[in-house]
Amino acid sequence: MTDYGEEQRNELEAIESIYPDSFTVLSEKPTSFTITVTSDAGENDETVEATLKFTYLEKYPDEPPLWEIFSSENLEDSDAEGILTLLKQQAEENLGMVMIFTLVTAVQEKLNEIVDQIKSRREEEKERKERKEREAEEAEKFAFQGTVVTIENFLSWKAKFEQEMTELKSKRQKEEEQAGKIKLTGKQLFETDHNLDTSDIQFLEDVGSSVEVDESLFQDMDDLDLDEDDPDFNPLDLGSDED
Repeated sequence: MTDYGEEQRNELEAIESIYPDSFTVLSEKPTSFTITVTSDAGENDETVEATLKFTYLEKYPDEPPLWEIFSSENLEDSDAEGILTLLKQQAEENLGMVMIFTLVTAVQEKLNEIVDQIKSRREEEKERKERKEREAEEAEKFAFQGTVVTIENFLSWKAKFEQEMTELKSKRQKEEEQAGKIKLTGKQLFETDHNLDTSDIQFLEDVGSSVEVDESLFQDMDDLDLDEDDPDFNPLDLGSDED
């Protein structure tokens, strides 16, 4: 017949000697105690800590103890759920044997993994932040420099520009033709209207000898003292004396 009480007492003595600074008895009937488990120091000496509470049942170790996370530091809820799942798994595998040391050791390893994960998450966040900063700097640099001009893209731009100008000129000309606003040059008018080359001659023929001359304008010519041999003589100066 198994003496469960003796097995439990022997284990308690061993646990207290292994974890003298973190082992605390809460009650004797039922036997209940806590063990504080701390991870190894991670980056910046950061640690994760969990205080586990165990309670023996009457037939322990043939039946698993009760457990819970009594308190914790730097432990996320998702990580706490993972620890409880781990304890259940380990208890099932070690049923029939004293198992507190095995359970605590498994949790210790889990906490070390969590510290490493925290470090990895921080490194990933740092890399993601640096990548965003680099992308922002490159975008700003590209916006400042603009597109680098090469022979190929210049010729492409030039061809496109000339085509746009030709289309624009053609469009404007069509609009002016429709609106009757085409302005012809003198040469274009001459070439368009052949009557212009004979208009002046026709005008002179029409006038002919019908031009009338007012002889009164010349009545006082004899009274003028004119010296036509004078080199300074200018007929246009005749009317200046009257002013």
